[in-house]
Amino acid sequence: MAHASSVPAGQRRTRLRAADRRASIIDAATAVFAESGFQRATMAQIAARIGVTEPVLFQNFGSKTGLYAAVVEHASGQMAAMMRTFAAEADSIAALLAHLLSPGHIDELHAPGSLGVIFADAMTLTAEPAVEQAVRQHMGELAEVLAEVVARGQRGGELRADLDPEAAAWMVLSFLSAHRFRSAVMPDRARLEDRIGAMTLRVLVEPNPPHHQ
Repeated sequence: MAHASSVPAGQRRTRLRAADRRASIIDAATAVFAESGFQRATMAQIAARIGVTEPVLFQNFGSKTGLYAAVVEHASGQMAAMMRTFAAEADSIAALLAHLLSPGHIDELHAPGSLGVIFADAMTLTAEPAVEQAVRQHMGELAEVLAEVVARGQRGGELRADLDPEAAAWMVLSFLSAHRFRSAVMPDRARLEDRIGAMTLRVLVEPNPPHHQ
């Protein structure tokens, strides 16, 4: 079995530079896609952001959708890391969930330049197998992180003990991801979104009412 030390130093440096180049492209693409959306963003914009030519992007990712799939993976990793940090620093899991479900946070999450734009666009690209696969895999990973947060809240006695953490995680994610739908069709969205968020939080926090004989 070959050891790392047996690879020539020059080759290791080349691989590192290639990895750095790929990471820099993903960072730039994440910013451009979040600002402009998938349809309006161009490979030329992304290339210009980091000072390379468009062929460099295609050499690394094959296509615009291939690059977008990599961006979805990157963005979900960022969101999962933020969620873990928020949970670790939060004094209250219930308060954290209240913040996540608040209209202000949801507006911020989906504002141009924010990571929510990446996922909202990705949901519409179901005809692109690479993007659809990335969304399924990495949204699933994000749901796992949120399920961990729910389970922690249950252990601390803040959330209902009878919750299914996985189902609760997907309920929260479904509410967060449907912002574009609500913005498009819901009358008096700000008021209703606030009420739906409050109702969702009550489902998570309040115990079942006692059964009467």
